[in-house]
Amino acid sequence: MQAWYLVFSKPQRERAAVENLERQGYQAYLPQVRNRRRVGGRYRSLIEPMFPRYLFIQLDDQNDDWGPIRSTIGVANLVRFGVTPARLPDALVQLMREREDEQGIQNLPARELKPGDRVRIVEGVMAGYEALFQSRTGNERVILLLEIAERSAQITLKQDDIEAVAPYRSSISRKTP
Repeated sequence: MQAWYLVFSKPQRERAAVENLERQGYQAYLPQVRNRRRVGGRYRSLIEPMFPRYLFIQLDDQNDDWGPIRSTIGVANLVRFGVTPARLPDALVQLMREREDEQGIQNLPARELKPGDRVRIVEGVMAGYEALFQSRTGNERVILLLEIAERSAQITLKQDDIEAVAPYRSSISRKTP
């Protein structure tokens, strides 16, 4: 019977593992998401594995040869709980595949910001500063409360220029690299 199992890859080798597993005739799946990362001093949109170092492989526990998996380029090992390989619910893999766009990237629902949530400005002259989210305006813009020189200032930015951060701390300050 076919089922999905969890594979642990070598660091940053998930794509190589999928490619080499598929070349051997296995069905492998690597869920990917779009993330914002700082690259060369600027934030860029990158496509990355949803679960770094993990991918899924569909195997038949009766008929498939599991031996070559461990020695596949990019693969570190099959994930096991004791001696039993880690099996995933089929519904989980199906749900992830249904949430993909036409490029195979997961469409995750954006975290809904509430007034008082802490955000980081990631683009523009204020990049690196943290502020408090206050509200949304009509044209994909947000209103933030920014504390500069012990004074609070209300600013309006594009929604894409901010990202949510951990729960609010008592002070808002510029993040240093």
